[in-house]
This record gives sequence, structure tokens and C-alpha cells, in this order.
Amino acid sequence: MINYSEEEGLNTSYTYRLRQDKDGFIWIGSDNGLFRFDGKEFKQYGKKDGLKNIDVLSCEPLPNGELLIISFLNDFASLKHGKVINSDQNRELQKLHFEHNPLISGTKETLYLCNVINPKNIFLYNNGKIKNLLLNHTSNKTSAKIQTIGMDTNKNILYIKNEKNEIEAYNFITRKKINCHISLGKSDITYKKDNFLINKHHNKIDVYKIEHTSRFTKIHTFYIREDIHQIIVDKNNKLWLCLDKGGVLYFDQPLSIEKHLTSPLRFLEDYIINDILVDTDNNVWFSTRNNGIFFITNSFLKNYISLPLRNNTAFITAITASKQDIILGYNKSESGIFHANTITDISLEPNKKTEHKAIFAKNNLIIFGLTKSIFKYDLITGKKKLLKPYGLKNILPYSGDSLLLCASNGLIVYNFIKDSYSDYLSDERVYTALPYHKDSLFVGNFKDLYKFNINTKTKTLFLEGYYFKDIQRLRSNLYAAGTNLNGIILFNNKKVLRKITEKDGLLSGQVKKITVENENVFWASTNSGINRIELKENRIFISSFTQTDGLPSNVVAGCVIRKDTLYAGTSKGLAILPINKLLSQQKFINKKVIINSVLIGDKEYFEPDQNLVGLSSNNEEVIVRLSFPDYSSQGKISYKYRIAGLIDNWQISNSSSIILNAVPPGKYTLQIFGLGYNGKQSDTSTDVIFEIQPRFWQTWWFRLLLSVLGISVILTGLNIYFQKKRNKKLETLYYEKKIAELELQAIKAQINPHFIYNCLNSIQFLLYKKNYSETENYLDIFSQMIRKTLYYSEKTFMPIKDEIEYLSLYLKMEKLRLKDQFSYQITASEAVNNKWTIPSLLIQPFVENAIKHGISGLKNRKGKVDISFEYHAPYLCITITDNGIGIGSNSESLKKDDSFGVKLSKKRIETFRQLFEVDIILEIEDLKEKQSLSGTQIKLYIPPHEN
Repeated sequence: MINYSEEEGLNTSYTYRLRQDKDGFIWIGSDNGLFRFDGKEFKQYGKKDGLKNIDVLSCEPLPNGELLIISFLNDFASLKHGKVINSDQNRELQKLHFEHNPLISGTKETLYLCNVINPKNIFLYNNGKIKNLLLNHTSNKTSAKIQTIGMDTNKNILYIKNEKNEIEAYNFITRKKINCHISLGKSDITYKKDNFLINKHHNKIDVYKIEHTSRFTKIHTFYIREDIHQIIVDKNNKLWLCLDKGGVLYFDQPLSIEKHLTSPLRFLEDYIINDILVDTDNNVWFSTRNNGIFFITNSFLKNYISLPLRNNTAFITAITASKQDIILGYNKSESGIFHANTITDISLEPNKKTEHKAIFAKNNLIIFGLTKSIFKYDLITGKKKLLKPYGLKNILPYSGDSLLLCASNGLIVYNFIKDSYSDYLSDERVYTALPYHKDSLFVGNFKDLYKFNINTKTKTLFLEGYYFKDIQRLRSNLYAAGTNLNGIILFNNKKVLRKITEKDGLLSGQVKKITVENENVFWASTNSGINRIELKENRIFISSFTQTDGLPSNVVAGCVIRKDTLYAGTSKGLAILPINKLLSQQKFINKKVIINSVLIGDKEYFEPDQNLVGLSSNNEEVIVRLSFPDYSSQGKISYKYRIAGLIDNWQISNSSSIILNAVPPGKYTLQIFGLGYNGKQSDTSTDVIFEIQPRFWQTWWFRLLLSVLGISVILTGLNIYFQKKRNKKLETLYYEKKIAELELQAIKAQINPHFIYNCLNSIQFLLYKKNYSETENYLDIFSQMIRKTLYYSEKTFMPIKDEIEYLSLYLKMEKLRLKDQFSYQITASEAVNNKWTIPSLLIQPFVENAIKHGISGLKNRKGKVDISFEYHAPYLCITITDNGIGIGSNSESLKKDDSFGVKLSKKRIETFRQLFEVDIILEIEDLKEKQSLSGTQIKLYIPPHEN
């Protein structure tokens, strides 16, 4: 049986009454509150949930989904939609008061409750309301004790045992009572269920059938020696007797069959049973004192009852068959022979615990292979013979009169007729072997599989790393191997054809034994049950069988197929199951998933038929809490679901809660199937229809408004952008115009009348002296100067080499005009690239100022002008130095920036900065103020450009 206790979530000592509601949930009263079980999880209702008394005897489910909770000695409460309502919240419940635990019966939506001893009224509970019916049947004798036996609410009848210990039928509506003419003992235990009444008088038990309201017919009488504390008649009208000293007796025969009751079956002898429930699927539940609850499936109970064997609980580690018998090997030095529904035990090595590894049987000969010893046994004579000791792993048939012994020290051929041995492989651990050719074997050393040639004694690696446990031939050149890790391997003489694993439906990847039924069907025994594998062309069909189907244990060592019967050796005995019955099991589970609640945002719905509505939000979840009360699956329950219209693919979840995140607005249908034992699916889906309403910012009108605003913003932005672009263009035109004006001003500055007048005077003076060669040279330089000035005035930028050439012409001409009053020098460092460009005609005005305001006024020394081009990253540094009189002595106009050339240059510098983002720095320094020298130094810092 399955035992549910504290480890599984049933954290209580005493369990009392068991009930099942319309949804299939099992409810358990206990000394630590009320528990609900859905086959997978226990949910506890206690003090924190609102129970004023957690010693809960029982609960009574009503068709509307409500439960009335009966606590020990009053403090009633109800449970609806997962919420406990106690007597403080519903004062109607305070009307319920009993001196003893009440008798409870019900019809449709109403519960009837009354005292067991001397009942004075009947309370009717309906939808949280209490109605009181007064009774008028009590005896005039105040010391008399009247006992309530049962109730028939359909006929308004209360059955009582009066002061004379006679049964009376009392109509609590008409207040008439009828004597039923049945006398009971004073200390008798009496129980009524439906139309049956059971009475225990000392060791005698009488069963009555109520033919009419007051007519009782005795249908069964039997005797029992043990004391009974509880009599129960289940929903199938079968009788259960709970014994004072522990255990329960079960009569597997409906009381309605009026013939002698069969002998009872005894269960759970070591446990005190408080209550028994047979659920809607005929599974049986037992509540106990201090040991939680026990559970047994209907199919397992039927198999147990119909099993021809009794006391069949040995731990079987090996199984095989002869013509007539099933041979069993145990986990000790004993074995069993199953014949004619009887197991005859054979002791091989008394008091030893060495277990069986394998068994071989042929006719009357049996070879028992234990871990450290091998026995030859004769079924007729019962004689046994100890063979050579080997560390045995397996025994396999080889030829008509010989076996293959797979051992830790090699592969041995044993001839059981001649009692002779031949070593094929020595000093090598062998776990399995199989002949596949006249002179060839498959040999497995647990990890790898080899091909072994008998004649040459050579082996060749065939399959590596599969950890073989057993190999069987299905048909010509097709083999099935069970492995320790990798499921089942199908292969031929050349290669692996297919792997069958848990993904394909195997109960476990650890396969112990392969049993061949025919060339297309074989069975795989595992520690998790047994699989039947059927090969049909290229498809594989797998059926799984476990304790739920009647196996005593899921730990299966091997099996034998005899006609239509499966004999499986398990850790808890031999299973004998009809194969056609196993294969005829339903493919679907006739149940539906139960929706416990749906949480959308902060609102929880307990009735899935409600209008389930939530608001869309990125952080809002939809949580659907589920149960699938398929108790035969023993907790191996999962769910398959999809959201129609949103996610078409089916999802699988082992959790009892489906969490949907960030569901977009819309109306959806969540389809859910329950998945139980062996992957069986509920026959119909449970559909939850819910709606996620959009927030205001997700509505069409808000999106339309947002689109209009967005378009307006874009248009406004484009308008601003193009307006800025127009303004930039106008600004560019303005600066271009300004540059043009400045360039004209530069031309005017270069070709001013004073300059030309001076040049013409110089030419006239040279002609007067008839110095024609010098005049011609001067005119040539003058004409080049005028031509280059006009040319570069049209350019915004000019290369450094052209600037140097232009400055050389200017200085050369000025030197001729001033009669060699000064000398000049122009230098450019190697770091300066001559192709770099700088603003055109920017330097000449500063050179002109150096000559005009600095050098021309010298009287006692010769003037000098030095121009240098140097590169100090990231700037090109242009320095104009003269040794003139300096700024502070004689040129206040220059110092105050009144020089027309300097003003013009500064304007051009600012224009270049605004128009071309060329950052030009101008520094003017009086050398006399900082050095002992005289003169002026001007520095221009210009970022160089190649284009």
C-alpha cells in the first residue's frame, strides 16, 4: 500500500474521517486541522485560515461546493471557495451545539445533524443557515438513555434505540414512531448505512436489510472473536470491520447478495484504523492513528484478492520457466518452484544471504546461479550438486547440452550432461553473451560489446560504451539488448539500428532483463516497472505496467510469458497477470482537470464559470491553480496546456500552477489536459475562458490620438529642422558675402593708393637715374605681386608653399623700395607639410605692419623680419618677428588694434571660426616688455588641413 504521512505533507498524528467531494478531492479530518488531497499535494486548513478548533473530526461536502467542518465538541465552520468561515463570521453556526459528536446525514443541499445520545432536536444546515426541528420522542424516565442509530432523510425517519433497547422509527415531521420489533443488547455496536443495519452483540454480527420503514430482515449472521471499534459499509455495500488491536477485516461481497459471506481478508494488522473510504474509482483509503493514511488502487486490490498465491512476498532476483513450472530465485540462498498455484521453497545454502543472479531450466534439470556458488538441481529426485565456484554474473543457453557461464573471471562453457567445463575467456569480467553465428559470440564486459571467435580465441570491439545487461535474439540478424544506462539497443551483426529510451516511453533507462514474446514483441524489466515493446515496421509501440496495474512492486527482476499470462518476479513477490487484461486498459483517464482558482492581477476567482476579466500590464500575471485528482497515478501528474489564439503549441508542466506572463489584451481560451500515470491523458480538456482588457493607452482611440500627436510632433520637428537648415544656409550666404567683402577689403588693403604711389615713385626714381635693369626687375616683381594678390583674393584657402612664395615676393619688393633698410628670412620646419592649406592672404597684413610700423622708423640699425612655419600638434604655428621699435614705443595705434590690417585680419579670423569652424588663435607680443630685445612678435595658431 501507499502510505501518505508527514514526509508527503500530511503533518498530523491522528487522522479521523475521510470524505470525497463532487470534484474528487479527498478530505481528511485530523488533530491538526482539515487536509485536502488532490493526488499530488496536501493543502492544510488550520488556525491561520480561521479554524477556531483544529481538532477536526470530519467534514461534509455539499453539492454546491461548500463543506461543513465538524470539529471535536462543536466550534463548527464552513469552507467555500478556499475560505474558512467560522462562527464569528457566520453567527448561524453558533446555533449548532452538541453534547456528543453528532450523527450527520444529508440530502441534496441540506445536512441533518442530531445528538447521538438523547437527541432533542435536529439541526438542518443549508447554505450557511440553520433551522431547528424539535423532537418529541423522549421517555418520561429522566434516567433513560436513548441512542440515535441512523437517519433516513428522504423519508424523514430517525432510527433510535429506546430505553428498552428496541429499535424505533421516528418520523420527525409527523412525530409518530413505529416499533421495528428488533431488540438489541445494551452494549451492542450498531451501524446503519443506506438500507442496511449491522449489529454486533458480543462475538455475533447480524446484518439486516430494511425492506420498509419499520420492517427489518436478517440476511447475514456470522461470528468474530476480535473486538471491533468501527463498522463501515462502503459505497459498494461491502462490509469493513476495524479491529481494536489493529487491522481491518474486509468482506469482498456486497451485502445485498443474500448468501453466506465469504471469509474476510485482513489488512494493515499493525495499524489502528479509524475510517475507510472507497472513492469513486473504487480505490481504498484508510485513516489511522499516528500513521497518516494508506491508499491502495482498485486494480491492485482486485489482483491481490484474485491472486491464487498467499504469503507471496519474497524478494525475487531471478526468474525462468521449465515446461511445467516457474522457477524463482530469491535474494538469499533459497529458491521457489511455482506449480499448480503453489510455491514450493528450496533451501540451497541454509543461513546464507548470497542472492540469485540467474537460473537455467530444462526438463527436470535446474541450474541455480548464485553470487558465489552454482547448484545443479533435479526436480524429480530433489538432489542438488554444488558446481565449481565462480563469481557468477549470468547464465545463458548455448547448445542442446551446454550453458554459457558469465563470471567475473571469464566466460565458461559448462556441459551439464558430462559435467565438463571449457574456458573461452580467462581473467576477464563477462556480464552477458549470445551466439550469433556457428563459431562466433557476442560477449559483453558490461561497458562494451565484443565479437568473439571461438576458433581463433580473438575478440573484436563491436559496440562501445553501452553498459550491456542482457542480450536476446528477436529474429534472424536482429537483437535487443538491455543496458544499465542507455535503455534498449536494437542492432544487427554490423551496427546499431535504433535506441529506445525514456523519451520513447520506457519507464527507465536501466533495463535488467529482456524477455522475448515473439519476433516482434519483447518485454523489458526495470526498477520502475515493466515495459512491453512491439515492433511494427518502422514504428515502436510501448506499454508500461507498474504497481498501479497490479505489480506487487515496481522493482522487476525479470518475467516469463506463458500463453496469455505474465509472470513477473518483483521485490515483493511473484505477479501473475493476464496479458489481455493489461493491454485492454483504457487509453484515457475519465477525469477532468479541476480549476481551484484563477488569479488575474490582484483579483482571485474561485468559480471558473465567472466572467474572468483582468487589465493588461507588463507586470500582471495570470495564475491558474490546478488539480487532477487521479489517485491511481500516485502523484505522477502533470498538465498539458495551450492558449488558443495566442500559443498554438502544447506546453507540458509538472507544476500545479500555470503562470502566464504579460498576456496581451484579448479574449482567450486556456485548454488544459491532465496527464497521469504512463502518460495517460484526461479524455476531455478543461477550458478556462478569460479576457485581458487593454489599459487606456492600449485602446484604439488612444493609439489614434497618439499617432496624430506623433505625426504632429514629427511635422513640427521637420519644420524646425528645415527652418534651421534654411537659417544655416542664409547664415552661410551671409558669411560668404562677408568673406567676399573682406577679400575686397584685403585687395584694397594690398593695392591701396599709398602703396602704389610709393611703388611708382620708386620706379620713377630708378628711371630718373637711368637704372633700367633695376627698374625692369622692380616692375617684374610689382606685376607678379599685383597678379598673385588678385588671384589669391578669390581663394578662401591657399597652400603653405604658395603663401611662402607670395610673402617672398612682397618682402623682396618692399626691400627694393626701401633701399635695403631691412633683411628678411622665411623658414619652414620639416614637420610642416607644404600641401597643408591655410586661410589665404591672412599673414601679409601682419608682415606689412612689421615693416610699416616697426622697421621703417629705425635709424641706428638695420631692420630684420623673420617668418617661421612650425608644427606643434595639433596646431600650425606661424611666427612673424621684427626687430623694430616695438608696440610700446611708437605705435600706440597698433597696440590699440587701430591698424586697418590688424582689424581686417581679426574680422577674417572670426569669420573663418564661424563659417568653417576653424579655430585660429592670434597672439601679439611686445618683445621689449618680456625680453631685453626690441621689436614685436606675432603668432598665429592654425589647425592645418590637407584640402
